Amino acid sequence: MSDVIVVGAGVVGAACAYYAARAGLDVTVVDRGPVAGGTTGSGEGNVLVSDKEPGPELELALLSNRLWRELAAIGGFEYEPKGGLVVAETEEVRRKLTGLAAAQGVEHTPVSGERLRDYEPHLAEGLAGGVYYPQDAQVQPMLAAATLLRHGAESFGHGTLRLRLGVTVTGFIRSGGRVTGVRTSHGDVLGDAVVNAAGTWGGEVAALAGVGLPVLPRRGFILVTEPLNGPSNGSPREPLIRHKVYTAAYVTNVASDSAALETSAVVESTPSGTVLIGASRERVGFDRTTSVPVLARLAGQAVALFPALREVRAIRSYCGFRPYCPDHLPVIGADPRVDGLYHACGHEGAGIGLAPATGHLLAQLLTGERPDMDLRPFRPDRFPEEAAIGTGRPGRLTGPVSPADPVKEDL
Repeated sequence: MSDVIVVGAGVVGAACAYYAARAGLDVTVVDRGPVAGGTTGSGEGNVLVSDKEPGPELELALLSNRLWRELAAIGGFEYEPKGGLVVAETEEVRRKLTGLAAAQGVEHTPVSGERLRDYEPHLAEGLAGGVYYPQDAQVQPMLAAATLLRHGAESFGHGTLRLRLGVTVTGFIRSGGRVTGVRTSHGDVLGDAVVNAAGTWGGEVAALAGVGLPVLPRRGFILVTEPLNGPSNGSPREPLIRHKVYTAAYVTNVASDSAALETSAVVESTPSGTVLIGASRERVGFDRTTSVPVLARLAGQAVALFPALREVRAIRSYCGFRPYCPDHLPVIGADPRVDGLYHACGHEGAGIGLAPATGHLLAQLLTGERPDMDLRPFRPDRFPEEAAIGTGRPGRLTGPVSPADPVKEDL
Protein backbone atom coordinates (compact mmCIF):
# COMPACT_ATOMS: atom_id res chain seq x y z
CA MET A 1 0.00 0.00 0.00
CA SER A 2 1.30 3.43 -0.96
CA ASP A 3 1.03 6.70 0.89
CA VAL A 4 0.09 8.43 -2.38
CA ILE A 5 -1.24 7.28 -5.75
CA VAL A 6 -0.59 9.73 -8.60
CA VAL A 7 -2.86 9.32 -11.63
CA GLY A 8 -0.90 10.59 -14.63
CA ALA A 9 2.73 10.19 -15.69
CA GLY A 10 3.10 13.52 -17.47
CA VAL A 11 5.41 16.21 -16.19
CA VAL A 12 2.94 17.44 -13.53
CA GLY A 13 2.36 13.91 -12.24
CA ALA A 14 6.10 13.26 -12.35
CA ALA A 15 6.77 16.40 -10.30
CA CYS A 16 4.08 15.43 -7.77
CA ALA A 17 5.63 11.97 -7.43
CA TYR A 18 9.18 13.33 -7.19
CA TYR A 19 8.46 15.86 -4.45
CA ALA A 20 6.26 13.42 -2.52
CA ALA A 21 9.03 10.81 -2.61
CA ARG A 22 11.57 13.42 -1.56
CA ALA A 23 9.32 14.25 1.40
CA GLY A 24 9.51 10.60 2.50
CA LEU A 25 6.22 9.29 1.10
CA ASP A 26 5.79 6.01 -0.77
CA VAL A 27 4.34 6.80 -4.20
CA THR A 28 2.72 4.78 -6.99
CA VAL A 29 2.23 6.47 -10.38
CA VAL A 30 -0.50 5.03 -12.61
CA ASP A 31 -1.01 5.87 -16.28
CA ARG A 32 -2.85 4.25 -19.15
CA GLY A 33 0.00 5.06 -21.51
CA PRO A 34 3.76 5.64 -21.30
CA VAL A 35 5.58 8.37 -19.41
CA ALA A 36 4.79 11.73 -21.02
CA GLY A 37 2.40 10.05 -23.43
CA GLY A 38 -0.23 12.81 -23.28
CA THR A 39 0.02 16.59 -23.29
CA THR A 40 3.61 16.59 -21.99
CA GLY A 41 4.82 14.69 -25.04
CA SER A 42 3.22 17.29 -27.29
CA GLY A 43 4.46 20.35 -25.42
CA GLU A 44 7.03 22.92 -26.39
CA GLY A 45 8.67 23.00 -22.95
CA ASN A 46 7.88 26.58 -21.93
CA VAL A 47 9.05 27.81 -18.54
CA LEU A 48 7.65 31.34 -18.68
CA VAL A 49 7.03 34.24 -16.36
CA SER A 50 6.64 36.74 -19.19
CA ASP A 51 3.12 35.72 -20.24
CA LYS A 52 1.55 35.74 -16.77
CA GLU A 53 -0.71 38.51 -15.51
CA PRO A 54 0.07 39.77 -11.99
CA GLY A 55 -1.58 37.47 -9.49
CA PRO A 56 -1.51 33.89 -8.23
CA GLU A 57 -0.40 32.22 -11.47
CA LEU A 58 2.58 34.55 -11.73
CA GLU A 59 3.51 33.75 -8.12
CA LEU A 60 3.28 30.06 -8.98
CA ALA A 61 5.43 30.61 -12.08
CA LEU A 62 8.14 32.42 -10.12
CA LEU A 63 8.31 29.62 -7.56
CA SER A 64 8.42 27.04 -10.33
CA ASN A 65 11.09 28.96 -12.21
CA ARG A 66 13.36 28.76 -9.17
CA LEU A 67 12.62 25.05 -8.70
CA TRP A 68 13.34 24.26 -12.36
CA ARG A 69 16.79 25.80 -11.95
CA GLU A 70 17.39 23.57 -8.94
CA LEU A 71 16.15 20.49 -10.78
CA ALA A 72 18.39 21.25 -13.76
CA ALA A 73 21.35 20.41 -11.50
CA ILE A 74 20.13 16.80 -11.46
CA GLY A 75 20.94 16.50 -15.14
CA GLY A 76 19.34 14.08 -17.56
CA PHE A 77 17.26 16.59 -19.48
CA GLU A 78 17.76 19.73 -21.53
CA TYR A 79 17.30 22.98 -19.62
CA GLU A 80 17.99 26.23 -21.46
CA PRO A 81 17.86 29.49 -19.46
CA LYS A 82 17.71 31.35 -22.77
CA GLY A 83 15.43 34.22 -21.77
CA GLY A 84 12.36 35.41 -23.62
CA LEU A 85 11.88 38.36 -25.97
CA VAL A 86 8.32 39.64 -26.42
CA VAL A 87 8.05 41.92 -29.45
CA ALA A 88 5.52 44.56 -30.49
CA GLU A 89 4.61 45.56 -34.01
CA THR A 90 3.32 49.01 -33.04
CA GLU A 91 4.26 51.71 -30.54
CA GLU A 92 0.89 51.37 -28.79
CA VAL A 93 1.45 47.65 -28.20
CA ARG A 94 5.01 48.32 -27.05
CA ARG A 95 3.70 50.71 -24.37
CA LYS A 96 1.20 48.09 -23.22
CA LEU A 97 3.94 45.46 -23.00
CA THR A 98 6.13 47.78 -20.97
CA GLY A 99 3.22 48.56 -18.65
CA LEU A 100 2.48 44.86 -18.13
CA ALA A 101 6.13 44.16 -17.33
CA ALA A 102 6.17 46.94 -14.74
CA ALA A 103 2.97 45.60 -13.15
CA GLN A 104 4.38 42.07 -13.02
CA GLY A 105 7.32 43.26 -10.95
CA VAL A 106 9.66 40.62 -12.38
CA GLU A 107 13.13 41.11 -13.82
CA HIS A 108 12.87 42.59 -17.31
CA THR A 109 14.49 45.01 -19.74
CA PRO A 110 12.49 47.30 -22.08
CA VAL A 111 13.95 47.09 -25.59
CA SER A 112 13.59 49.83 -28.19
CA GLY A 113 12.96 49.03 -31.83
CA GLU A 114 16.51 50.07 -32.65
CA ARG A 115 17.96 47.60 -30.12
CA LEU A 116 15.86 44.55 -30.96
CA ARG A 117 18.52 43.21 -33.32
CA ASP A 118 21.09 43.33 -30.53
CA TYR A 119 19.05 40.50 -29.03
CA GLU A 120 17.94 38.81 -32.26
CA PRO A 121 19.98 39.76 -35.35
CA HIS A 122 17.58 38.05 -37.78
CA LEU A 123 14.37 39.72 -36.64
CA ALA A 124 12.30 41.55 -39.23
CA GLU A 125 12.75 45.29 -39.60
CA GLY A 126 10.15 47.81 -38.56
CA LEU A 127 9.15 46.36 -35.19
CA ALA A 128 8.41 48.94 -32.51
CA GLY A 129 10.33 47.26 -29.68
CA GLY A 130 9.65 44.79 -26.92
CA VAL A 131 10.55 43.49 -23.49
CA TYR A 132 13.29 41.00 -22.58
CA TYR A 133 12.65 38.57 -19.69
CA PRO A 134 15.87 36.83 -18.56
CA GLN A 135 14.00 34.32 -16.37
CA ASP A 136 12.16 32.68 -19.26
CA ALA A 137 13.57 29.25 -20.04
CA GLN A 138 13.00 26.01 -21.92
CA VAL A 139 13.06 22.34 -20.97
CA GLN A 140 12.76 19.16 -23.00
CA PRO A 141 9.50 18.04 -21.37
CA MET A 142 9.55 14.29 -22.03
CA LEU A 143 13.10 13.89 -20.73
CA ALA A 144 12.27 16.13 -17.77
CA ALA A 145 9.29 13.96 -16.77
CA ALA A 146 11.28 10.75 -17.15
CA THR A 147 14.21 12.19 -15.17
CA LEU A 148 12.00 13.27 -12.27
CA LEU A 149 10.46 9.81 -12.05
CA ARG A 150 13.78 8.02 -12.33
CA HIS A 151 15.52 10.29 -9.85
CA GLY A 152 12.60 10.03 -7.43
CA ALA A 153 12.77 6.24 -7.62
CA GLU A 154 16.55 6.03 -7.25
CA SER A 155 17.33 8.75 -4.73
CA PHE A 156 14.86 8.48 -1.87
CA GLY A 157 14.91 4.85 -0.79
CA HIS A 158 14.25 1.53 -2.53
CA GLY A 159 10.62 1.14 -3.58
CA THR A 160 9.67 4.68 -2.62
CA LEU A 161 8.41 5.51 -6.13
CA ARG A 162 6.86 2.88 -8.39
CA LEU A 163 5.46 3.14 -11.90
CA ARG A 164 2.47 1.19 -13.22
CA LEU A 165 2.12 2.01 -16.91
CA GLY A 166 -0.47 0.65 -19.32
CA VAL A 167 -2.99 0.65 -16.46
CA THR A 168 -6.37 2.37 -16.89
CA VAL A 169 -8.10 3.88 -13.86
CA THR A 170 -11.77 2.86 -13.86
CA GLY A 171 -12.98 3.94 -10.43
CA PHE A 172 -12.16 4.90 -6.87
CA ILE A 173 -12.10 2.83 -3.70
CA ARG A 174 -13.42 4.40 -0.50
CA SER A 175 -13.56 3.39 3.11
CA GLY A 176 -15.66 5.35 5.59
CA GLY A 177 -16.16 8.11 3.04
CA ARG A 178 -12.43 8.54 2.38
CA VAL A 179 -10.62 7.65 -0.84
CA THR A 180 -8.32 4.70 -0.18
CA GLY A 181 -7.22 3.79 -3.69
CA VAL A 182 -8.23 3.33 -7.31
CA ARG A 183 -9.76 0.54 -9.34
CA THR A 184 -7.80 -0.19 -12.51
CA SER A 185 -7.89 -2.47 -15.52
CA HIS A 186 -5.14 -4.47 -13.79
CA GLY A 187 -6.56 -4.67 -10.28
CA ASP A 188 -6.91 -2.38 -7.30
CA VAL A 189 -4.16 -0.02 -6.16
CA LEU A 190 -4.43 1.02 -2.52
CA GLY A 191 -3.18 4.26 -1.02
CA ASP A 192 -3.84 6.81 1.70
CA ALA A 193 -4.41 9.59 -0.86
CA VAL A 194 -4.92 9.97 -4.62
CA VAL A 195 -3.57 12.84 -6.72
CA ASN A 196 -5.42 13.56 -9.96
CA ALA A 197 -2.63 14.69 -12.31
CA ALA A 198 -4.32 13.50 -15.50
CA GLY A 199 -3.95 16.76 -17.41
CA THR A 200 -6.55 17.22 -20.11
CA TRP A 201 -8.35 14.16 -18.76
CA GLY A 202 -8.42 15.52 -15.21
CA GLY A 203 -12.16 16.14 -15.48
CA GLU A 204 -12.76 12.48 -16.32
CA VAL A 205 -10.76 11.30 -13.30
CA ALA A 206 -12.67 13.74 -11.08
CA ALA A 207 -15.95 12.38 -12.45
CA LEU A 208 -14.90 8.86 -11.47
CA ALA A 209 -14.72 10.18 -7.90
CA GLY A 210 -18.15 11.79 -8.22
CA VAL A 211 -17.05 15.43 -8.47
CA GLY A 212 -16.94 17.90 -11.33
CA LEU A 213 -13.97 19.79 -12.75
CA PRO A 214 -14.46 21.83 -15.96
CA VAL A 215 -11.20 20.80 -17.64
CA LEU A 216 -11.52 21.06 -21.43
CA PRO A 217 -9.06 20.27 -24.24
CA ARG A 218 -7.64 23.24 -26.13
CA ARG A 219 -5.79 22.02 -29.23
CA GLY A 220 -2.51 23.47 -30.39
CA PHE A 221 -0.14 22.75 -33.29
CA ILE A 222 3.64 23.10 -33.51
CA LEU A 223 5.76 23.14 -36.66
CA VAL A 224 9.31 21.76 -36.62
CA THR A 225 11.92 22.83 -39.17
CA GLU A 226 14.95 21.01 -40.50
CA PRO A 227 18.12 21.43 -38.37
CA LEU A 228 19.87 24.72 -39.09
CA ASN A 229 22.96 25.12 -36.95
CA GLY A 230 25.29 22.46 -38.30
CA PRO A 231 29.08 22.78 -37.88
CA SER A 232 30.87 25.61 -39.61
CA ASN A 233 34.69 25.46 -39.83
CA GLY A 234 34.68 22.77 -37.16
CA SER A 235 32.61 24.70 -34.60
CA PRO A 236 28.85 25.00 -34.02
CA ARG A 237 27.09 27.91 -35.63
CA GLU A 238 25.26 30.55 -33.65
CA PRO A 239 21.58 29.53 -33.59
CA LEU A 240 19.36 31.50 -35.94
CA ILE A 241 17.15 32.41 -32.98
CA ARG A 242 18.86 33.01 -29.64
CA HIS A 243 15.90 33.36 -27.29
CA LYS A 244 12.29 32.34 -27.05
CA VAL A 245 10.67 35.01 -29.22
CA TYR A 246 6.98 35.71 -29.45
CA THR A 247 4.64 38.53 -30.35
CA ALA A 248 2.41 40.40 -27.93
CA ALA A 249 -0.62 38.62 -29.42
CA TYR A 250 0.52 35.45 -27.63
CA VAL A 251 -0.13 37.04 -24.24
CA THR A 252 -3.63 38.03 -25.38
CA ASN A 253 -4.38 34.55 -26.73
CA VAL A 254 -3.27 32.85 -23.52
CA ALA A 255 -5.83 34.90 -21.58
CA SER A 256 -8.61 34.50 -24.16
CA ASP A 257 -11.84 32.60 -23.45
CA SER A 258 -12.63 32.11 -27.13
CA ALA A 259 -13.24 28.60 -28.46
CA ALA A 260 -12.36 29.77 -31.98
CA LEU A 261 -8.97 29.44 -33.64
CA GLU A 262 -6.33 31.91 -32.45
CA THR A 263 -2.71 31.96 -33.57
CA SER A 264 0.32 34.03 -32.64
CA ALA A 265 3.99 33.70 -33.53
CA VAL A 266 6.18 31.85 -31.02
CA VAL A 267 9.58 30.93 -32.45
CA GLU A 268 12.72 29.41 -30.93
CA SER A 269 15.71 27.24 -31.74
CA THR A 270 16.49 23.96 -29.99
CA PRO A 271 19.89 22.42 -29.07
CA SER A 272 19.49 19.98 -31.97
CA GLY A 273 19.30 22.88 -34.44
CA THR A 274 15.63 22.65 -35.34
CA VAL A 275 13.27 25.60 -34.92
CA LEU A 276 9.93 25.19 -33.15
CA ILE A 277 7.06 27.35 -34.45
CA GLY A 278 3.76 27.88 -32.61
CA ALA A 279 1.30 28.70 -31.31
CA SER A 280 -2.33 27.94 -32.08
CA ARG A 281 -5.31 27.57 -29.75
CA GLU A 282 -8.79 26.24 -30.45
CA ARG A 283 -11.39 24.19 -28.63
CA VAL A 284 -12.40 21.35 -30.94
CA GLY A 285 -12.67 18.51 -28.44
CA PHE A 286 -10.08 15.77 -28.85
CA ASP A 287 -9.89 16.07 -32.65
CA ARG A 288 -6.30 15.32 -33.75
CA THR A 289 -6.90 15.98 -37.44
CA THR A 290 -3.98 17.91 -38.92
CA SER A 291 -5.14 21.32 -40.12
CA VAL A 292 -3.05 22.51 -43.06
CA PRO A 293 -4.57 26.03 -42.94
CA VAL A 294 -3.53 26.39 -39.29
CA LEU A 295 0.01 25.20 -40.07
CA ALA A 296 0.19 27.60 -43.03
CA ARG A 297 -0.88 30.47 -40.79
CA LEU A 298 1.78 29.59 -38.21
CA ALA A 299 4.44 29.39 -40.91
CA GLY A 300 3.41 32.77 -42.32
CA GLN A 301 3.53 34.44 -38.92
CA ALA A 302 6.97 32.96 -38.22
CA VAL A 303 8.34 34.17 -41.55
CA ALA A 304 6.94 37.65 -40.90
CA LEU A 305 8.92 37.69 -37.65
CA PHE A 306 12.07 36.01 -39.00
CA PRO A 307 12.26 36.43 -42.80
CA ALA A 308 15.24 34.03 -43.00
CA LEU A 309 12.84 31.18 -42.23
CA ARG A 310 11.28 31.63 -45.67
CA GLU A 311 14.04 29.40 -47.13
CA VAL A 312 13.81 26.76 -44.41
CA ARG A 313 11.85 23.53 -44.77
CA ALA A 314 9.32 22.35 -42.21
CA ILE A 315 9.88 18.62 -41.68
CA ARG A 316 7.01 17.73 -39.38
CA SER A 317 4.22 18.99 -37.18
CA TYR A 318 2.44 17.72 -34.10
CA CYS A 319 -0.51 18.67 -31.96
CA GLY A 320 -1.51 18.38 -28.33
CA PHE A 321 -4.34 19.37 -26.00
CA ARG A 322 -3.92 21.98 -23.32
CA PRO A 323 -6.03 21.27 -20.20
CA TYR A 324 -8.11 24.45 -20.16
CA CYS A 325 -10.09 25.77 -17.16
CA PRO A 326 -12.57 28.65 -17.59
CA ASP A 327 -10.68 31.02 -15.28
CA HIS A 328 -7.26 30.10 -16.73
CA LEU A 329 -5.96 28.92 -13.36
CA PRO A 330 -4.90 25.35 -12.57
CA VAL A 331 -6.64 23.17 -10.00
CA ILE A 332 -4.21 22.45 -7.16
CA GLY A 333 -4.97 21.09 -3.72
CA ALA A 334 -7.22 18.88 -1.61
CA ASP A 335 -10.79 18.43 -2.81
CA PRO A 336 -13.09 19.31 0.12
CA ARG A 337 -15.86 17.28 -1.50
CA VAL A 338 -13.96 13.96 -1.32
CA ASP A 339 -11.64 13.24 1.58
CA GLY A 340 -8.28 11.91 0.41
CA LEU A 341 -8.57 13.24 -3.16
CA TYR A 342 -6.14 15.88 -4.40
CA HIS A 343 -5.92 17.59 -7.78
CA ALA A 344 -2.98 18.82 -9.86
CA CYS A 345 -4.42 19.53 -13.30
CA GLY A 346 -5.95 22.21 -15.52
CA HIS A 347 -2.72 24.15 -16.15
CA GLU A 348 -3.64 24.83 -19.80
CA GLY A 349 -0.44 25.58 -21.75
CA ALA A 350 1.64 26.31 -18.66
CA GLY A 351 1.76 22.85 -17.10
CA ILE A 352 5.37 22.16 -17.99
CA GLY A 353 6.52 25.45 -16.56
CA LEU A 354 4.35 25.17 -13.44
CA ALA A 355 4.96 21.47 -12.72
CA PRO A 356 7.69 21.74 -10.04
CA ALA A 357 5.80 24.29 -7.96
CA THR A 358 2.63 22.20 -8.23
CA GLY A 359 4.42 19.07 -7.06
CA HIS A 360 6.26 20.89 -4.30
CA LEU A 361 3.10 22.48 -2.89
CA LEU A 362 1.11 19.25 -3.04
CA ALA A 363 3.89 17.40 -1.22
CA GLN A 364 3.70 20.00 1.52
CA LEU A 365 -0.06 19.46 1.81
CA LEU A 366 0.32 15.68 1.85
CA THR A 367 2.86 15.81 4.66
CA GLY A 368 0.92 18.31 6.76
CA GLU A 369 3.25 21.26 6.13
CA ARG A 370 2.05 24.80 5.53
CA PRO A 371 2.32 25.42 1.76
CA ASP A 372 4.72 28.10 0.57
CA MET A 373 1.82 29.75 -1.28
CA ASP A 374 -1.83 30.47 -0.63
CA LEU A 375 -3.62 27.76 -2.62
CA ARG A 376 -7.12 29.21 -2.28
CA PRO A 377 -7.16 30.70 -5.81
CA PHE A 378 -6.57 27.16 -7.16
CA ARG A 379 -9.10 25.33 -5.00
CA PRO A 380 -10.99 22.50 -6.76
CA ASP A 381 -14.48 23.56 -5.65
CA ARG A 382 -14.30 27.13 -6.93
CA PHE A 383 -16.36 26.53 -10.08
CA PRO A 384 -20.15 26.85 -10.30
CA GLU A 385 -21.77 23.42 -10.45
CA GLU A 386 -23.04 23.92 -13.99
CA ALA A 387 -19.52 24.79 -15.21
CA ALA A 388 -18.05 21.66 -13.66
CA ILE A 389 -20.32 19.30 -15.62
CA GLY A 390 -19.21 17.99 -19.01
CA THR A 391 -15.53 17.80 -19.74
CA GLY A 392 -15.32 16.74 -23.36
CA ARG A 393 -14.89 13.25 -24.77
CA PRO A 394 -14.50 10.85 -21.85
CA GLY A 395 -11.86 8.43 -20.93
CA ARG A 396 -9.25 8.12 -23.66
CA LEU A 397 -6.41 8.23 -21.13
CA THR A 398 -7.95 7.36 -17.81
CA GLY A 399 -10.77 5.01 -18.74
CA PRO A 400 -14.45 5.38 -19.59
CA VAL A 401 -16.83 7.47 -17.54
CA SER A 402 -20.30 5.99 -17.71
CA PRO A 403 -23.00 4.49 -15.50
CA ALA A 404 -21.16 1.19 -15.92
CA ASP A 405 -18.19 2.70 -14.06
CA PRO A 406 -19.60 4.07 -10.80
CA VAL A 407 -17.60 5.30 -7.87
CA LYS A 408 -16.63 2.17 -5.94
CA GLU A 409 -16.99 2.26 -2.17
CA ASP A 410 -15.77 -0.33 0.32
CA LEU A 411 -17.52 -0.03 3.69
